[in-house]
Amino acid sequence: MIDVHCHLEQEDYNKDRDEVIERCKKELKAVITSCAHPKDFELTMRMVENHKNFVFATCGIHPEYIKEVSEKAKDDFLELITENKEKMVAIGETGLDYWWTKEIEWREKQKQLFIQLIEVAKELNKPLIIHCRDAFENTIKILENEDVKQVMLHMWGGHKFLKRVLENGYFISMNTIILRSKSYRKVVRDCPLDRLMLETDAPWLAPKKLIERIEARNDPTSIKVVAEKISEIKKVSFEEIWNKCGENAVNFFKLAI
Repeated sequence: MIDVHCHLEQEDYNKDRDEVIERCKKELKAVITSCAHPKDFELTMRMVENHKNFVFATCGIHPEYIKEVSEKAKDDFLELITENKEKMVAIGETGLDYWWTKEIEWREKQKQLFIQLIEVAKELNKPLIIHCRDAFENTIKILENEDVKQVMLHMWGGHKFLKRVLENGYFISMNTIILRSKSYRKVVRDCPLDRLMLETDAPWLAPKKLIERIEARNDPTSIKVVAEKISEIKKVSFEEIWNKCGENAVNFFKLAI
């Protein structure tokens, strides 16, 4: 009932953003949009204000943007996050992305930014939303070294590290990637239901694009497709997946809905 990770600020929604949100209200209890770049902060806050108790926000800097966000812009944004802490339910997404970033010096800068955002999350007592691509061990190591407790691993594909993830008390959010990827389906299969949440990462990963290879825009309502696939993988009813993942989200993010 809750999409815990999407990107409603993306230009894909510029023509009909409010209409998309209104459609979502008919099918979902809440949507959590992730502001992952300083330039998107104002729009994100506007959505939260205009759709109170339905659109919630997380704020951070995606590791992919490490080369384009200056030190000053980063510092200003972290200050802005702190000043507006009541308007967001978590910090992130943040983390490591070694798929897009190959150079050692920039990977080191990603790590520094990651630790800075961890410190912000601790200061504000907010959960942390993690992006990780091709850097599973380093990401887990940093979270453990920094003793982070409230963690949601967005679109986590590191099955090899699932035991550590669960021992550390982290949550995993999963999206339509499970329609196509066996490795992500293994994560879902072996992750207890009380640690799972539903997400879309919309506007990306539209079911049609993944299955039929047709260009399409995703939106938060496709968490139903995710829940159906998880139901099939875990051999439990759709209703149980739908209700439990929603309950996990409400409790994890302390949503006022």
